[in-house]
Amino acid sequence: QVQLVDSGGGLVQPGGSLRLSCAASGFTFSIYAMAWYRQAPGKQRELVAHITTGGSARYADSVKGRFTISRDNAKNTVYLQMNNLKVDDTAVYVCTNYGGSWSQGTQVTVSS
Repeated sequence: QVQLVDSGGGLVQPGGSLRLSCAASGFTFSIYAMAWYRQAPGKQRELVAHITTGGSARYADSVKGRFTISRDNAKNTVYLQMNNLKVDDTAVYVCTNYGGSWSQGTQVTVSS
């Protein structure tokens, strides 16, 4: 069955970096666009970054220039490199293949 397993979250100080990973299985990863979303307490889930099958990316305005989404089709994995993290980036981050499947979520906490 389809599985998306994310990892890489944690506690980091403002200005720090984290790299999230989302390992996919159970479907043909290379033909699916992938995305990272996040949800902070009391807020709606929002799209953070999206990557097409060809590797084109787009980002939420709030993370442009700081986050980079990438994919490795050989490893069936999508990544989110997050640099210069801010307190407002604190949220649970999830990945999706737009096919109704979501990862379990990884907590990112940015705090001094």
